[in-house]
Amino acid sequence: MSHHELAAEQEHEEAANDRSLFGFWVYLMTDLLMFAVLFAVYAVLRNNTAGGPSGRDLFNPTLVLVSTILLLVSSFTVGVGMIAARDGLKNKALKWLGITFLLGLAFTAVTTFEFYEFIHEGYTWRTSAFLSAFFILVGTHALHIVCGLIWLGTTMIYTVKRGLTKPILRKLTMLSLFWHFLDIVWIFIFSVVYLMAFV
Repeated sequence: MSHHELAAEQEHEEAANDRSLFGFWVYLMTDLLMFAVLFAVYAVLRNNTAGGPSGRDLFNPTLVLVSTILLLVSSFTVGVGMIAARDGLKNKALKWLGITFLLGLAFTAVTTFEFYEFIHEGYTWRTSAFLSAFFILVGTHALHIVCGLIWLGTTMIYTVKRGLTKPILRKLTMLSLFWHFLDIVWIFIFSVVYLMAFV
């Protein structure tokens, strides 16, 4: 392959990378708008309990605190994993990404347990407008975490098989942005949903 052909191929690859990154940012913006709508709906309906329990009656502060710590720590570990990946330290990157996966899994387990407790006590999304808004908002975030875990798991498998190639690093960069985005959304959920219930 001539120097000209190599330069053209590299330019084509960089253009493709720019397009995929731009597309990812567009996706994040649409996701942000969706969560903004869900937060607005929750804010309007949070006091519509239909004579049933409110957030103050239902929410377990300990579970909420555990969930928050798990997700905030996972934001740190995915950051450390990304630094290691950019430095070409494959094993170190995999270790920190693996820790992130376990923390995300633990967070999902805590959220699932919270939902199970509510449903077991007879409080479902049909109980009141407040609970409908709660289940949809928090459930949508939890679903995003599950998708992030699947993405993280498959990317780690590819990293083991292929190493820290440019496409893998690009995927890890987008994954890291996605994970930090979910952490930011959770901070808003923590503040608007849980914290405001006790104020």
